[in-house]
Amino acid sequence: MIATLVICFLALLLLGMPISILLAATTALVLLTWTHTPLTILVQQLFNALDNSVLLAIPFFILAGGIMTAGAMARRLIEVMNLVVGRFRGGAAMATVVACVFFAALSGSSPATVVAIGSIMFPALLKEGYDKDFTTGLITSAGSLGIVIPPSIPMILYCLVMNVSVAQLFMAGILPGVLIGLTLLAYTYVQARRHDWRHTRRYSAAEAWRIVREGAWGLMLPVIVLGGIYTGLFTPTEAAAVSVVYALAVEFLVYRELSWRKLFVVCREAGVLSACLLFILACAMTFVWLLTAEQLPVKVADYIIGLVDSWWLFLLLVAVLFLLMGTVMDDVSAMIILSPLFLETLNRFGIDLVHYGIVMVLVIEFGFLTPPFGLNLFVAMGLTGQPLTTVARATAPFLLLLLACVLVVTFVPQISLILPELFLRH
Repeated sequence: MIATLVICFLALLLLGMPISILLAATTALVLLTWTHTPLTILVQQLFNALDNSVLLAIPFFILAGGIMTAGAMARRLIEVMNLVVGRFRGGAAMATVVACVFFAALSGSSPATVVAIGSIMFPALLKEGYDKDFTTGLITSAGSLGIVIPPSIPMILYCLVMNVSVAQLFMAGILPGVLIGLTLLAYTYVQARRHDWRHTRRYSAAEAWRIVREGAWGLMLPVIVLGGIYTGLFTPTEAAAVSVVYALAVEFLVYRELSWRKLFVVCREAGVLSACLLFILACAMTFVWLLTAEQLPVKVADYIIGLVDSWWLFLLLVAVLFLLMGTVMDDVSAMIILSPLFLETLNRFGIDLVHYGIVMVLVIEFGFLTPPFGLNLFVAMGLTGQPLTTVARATAPFLLLLLACVLVVTFVPQISLILPELFLRH
């Protein structure tokens, strides 16, 4: 049975079959050839996979990110960051990083962060004399913080397939996200001193007050959403709905720059993307059901324990495996498929599932920046008008920084676990 599963999976993967159809077809073939289970169980499992209220958070967060990208919130946020850090050497580039951190906490989407911040800051940085390759790499890599800083859509997907608390994983992502942000800021400052990049604009008191007053609406959203989740005021699903209502209210009643035509386009795109993600998740959960029913995680655990005798080596090998899988499929799909397969192994090594989730999210972030399926690379291509090879080369120095951060977070679990242990585990 295992041979049939592996051969079918790899054959369809190499043929370029969409990942959702691949998973459903593999599950159906194994059931048909190796069990007496009727195929109607597939329909039941697809329904059961989507029968979860937490899934509503995904379309809501996608829609909220689209609204803020199409509206004025991203531009107001950038103005605030320029006001705060623009006075330092390399201030405009540093403002880009900080704006990406805050917008990541608004949208939960990496591509949305690249589009929203990059479309404004890429021409602005070039105008101020920043190197084009540096600017491209900075915007592409800083935008990837969208899946590390909570709320994060890949985090929600991981929690669903691994039965982990969304609130705990959200809180666990804060310090790793801050670590990556500070690393990018330090590298930006070093490069700014080396090339003498300066931000020359000065703000009057009246202009500074206007920027803070208008930008405060956007800055309040992560406080409301994350604060509500951590205090128990509302669930992650309710928080996602609140973010949509808040974004609509601010864009239509305060900024008044979002038209009904743009809103229609945003809703249509959010609906298509949500449907794609949820169908992939449903097919993946059906595939995971098959693996669990046939006790494959236990067999995998027995095999791995016989080869690997330390938890850190296991995590390192898993990270390498995910990066290799990222050459033939996107890393989010790889996480949904493979993580349940390693569940028994994780339990035997005593690896915290929250910590493992953060490691997986960081590996996914790394995958967003590596060809051939690096989604942020394709988004940056559209923004900058440069070919994939140029964007990938410009992102390479930032990849090394991110790799260092991934290793630190992987081998120092307390970076991701200290906040959940302090505030959410009683």
